[in-house]
This record gives sequence, C-alpha cells and structure tokens, in this order.
Amino acid sequence: MIEITAKTLEEAYTKASSELNTSIVDLDIEVVQNASSGFLGMFSKPVIINASIKGAPKNKPQPLKNVSKTVKSKEHPKKEEEPRDSKETNKIKYEIKEGVNRLLDASCFNVDLVELRVDNEEVYIKLDGEDVALMIGKEGYRYKALSYILHNWIKIKYNLNISLEIAEFLKNQEEMIHKYLIGIKEKIDNNGKAQTKPLDGILVKIALGELRSVYPEKYVAIRTLRDGRKIVMVNEFKRKEK
Repeated sequence: MIEITAKTLEEAYTKASSELNTSIVDLDIEVVQNASSGFLGMFSKPVIINASIKGAPKNKPQPLKNVSKTVKSKEHPKKEEEPRDSKETNKIKYEIKEGVNRLLDASCFNVDLVELRVDNEEVYIKLDGEDVALMIGKEGYRYKALSYILHNWIKIKYNLNISLEIAEFLKNQEEMIHKYLIGIKEKIDNNGKAQTKPLDGILVKIALGELRSVYPEKYVAIRTLRDGRKIVMVNEFKRKEK
C-alpha cells in the first residue's frame, strides 16, 4: 500500500496507477482526505489516498519515493508486440467495457457507454447520455481529465491508445481544427514550413494526426514551449550533406 498526495482525486488515481504499475480499475483506494480549496486560497488541503493493488496484502503505506524505486527495479525489457488474435481482442474489449462501466457507475453523471471498438493499436470509446455537457465540463476540462485517466489505464495494461468521444465533442473538435489548419496548410504549401498556435490537450493530437497524414514527406512534430504549452511544427527533413 502507498500513500498518494495530489491536488485532485483524478490526479491521485493517476499517480497511484503509475507508481503501482497497474490500471486504475485494479486499484483498491481508500480516501484519507478530500481536497479543500480553503478560504481565498488559504488553508487549502490536497487529496490524500491510500492505494494498493486489489487482492494484495495491505501493509503500512510506503513513502512515494521508495515505491518508485521498487517499481523501477521490477521493470523488464519491452518485447516486440505481436498482432492480437480475435480471442485476445474480445477479452480486452470485455475487460475495458467492464472497467469503463464501473467508472461511470461511480460517477455522478447520467452517461452510458454506447460504443466500444478495439483494434490492434487503438480503443475507440463513445459515451452519451443526459449529462454529457456536465461530463465534458467548461472548455472540455472534464473531458481532458477522463481521457487522461482512461489513456493511463489502457496504455499501461494493454499498450493501446484511446480515442474518447463524448456525444459529438471529439467530432466537433476535429472539425474546428480542420478549419483552423486550412491557413496553416497554405503557409506550408507556399513556404515549405509552418507552425500552429499553442494548442491544448486533444487539439494537439488532432492537429498532429491531420498534418502528418497530409504531409507524410515532411517533418511534423510537437514542440513544447517554455510555459508548457504545445505547438505542432512542420518543416523539411534535414538532409545529410554528401
């Protein structure tokens, strides 16, 4: 068992999952302290949880830094991934479906899992229901948090990326970025290079994917600015001088 301190419950779950090297749905969580914003920014309290893997002996919580060393010592060299057969894919699909439904049942939102697809590289998850606007949150902040939680769980356990759709939120974001990139593509076609404005969260991924598909012969990558914001830049590949 380990003790985790974080600003939010979502962040605490993510840290616990990373430190114990397991998926979020396989965690046994005890909330020791809920977060409090305090008064005028003073006397605020972080979230504190005790976390362990389900079924594991519950010993005294260990300091975070000690657990990190323990986890690192158990890491093994990564093996090359082989294509999954249909039986394994169906098993993964069932486990992810059960995990997502448990996560939704534990939330306070009236939202259901309406579609789930699994291929060899990505999981597509679509949620819909009466409370989709609340689940997305202002400027998509809850969407980003949920997407991060699901990605952290599914990537660690199944080595799969995720595409999360809540109602038509992802589709709308893709359409918005597609329209924005029209001007960027014109600059690339005229000058051979260009970069986007600072983008946030899922928008970076969408822009990166579209620009790479349109310009497969160019260098397309994400660059992190000093303030932590990210841009997508397109340039020519550097050629080695003869």
